[in-house]
Amino acid sequence: MNILVLSASPNKDGLTAACAAAAVEGARQAGGLAEEIRLNALQIGMCQACDDGWGTCQSKHVCQVSDGFQALHARVLEANAYVLVTPVYFGEISESAKAFADRLRRCEATRGESGLTDKPVIAVAAAGGSGNGTITCLLSMERWIQHVKGQVFDLIPVKRWTREHKLATIREAARAMVQEALEKNAG
Repeated sequence: MNILVLSASPNKDGLTAACAAAAVEGARQAGGLAEEIRLNALQIGMCQACDDGWGTCQSKHVCQVSDGFQALHARVLEANAYVLVTPVYFGEISESAKAFADRLRRCEATRGESGLTDKPVIAVAAAGGSGNGTITCLLSMERWIQHVKGQVFDLIPVKRWTREHKLATIREAARAMVQEALEKNAG
């Protein structure tokens, strides 16, 4: 069971990083092969809406803009489940999460069967400042999961003052997601 934990913060020691680490830990506790991928460390630019607005993403399900997206897209298609962890910026996902999510959505949402179809996804919105915006951020993430035809496994809002019990929640959600998938594959 291969789990990708996609972390979308430039801060390596903050709330978002702690949430990603908790997801990796929980997935590994259940026997999953979990890896954190830091989106900010990759060179993934914004969607260019190529040619007529779609370029090759609609017809070939491959983005024609050459950067770090292609390698990550291939890895995402190979994974069995995902955790997307983003800081909350103005009630929305971070810019690095947005660049990745928009391009993946363009490539996968138009397939008859997406490479993410029915694969479980945990979405985590981590608000470190005011704590506001987690729900609108999660609503956006939920719509994205639906567009790429993934399965919403859990939506977890985290605020800096709920950090400790939410880290436990993230660990447990990742553990449960892996355990359920392993049981489904065994049966």
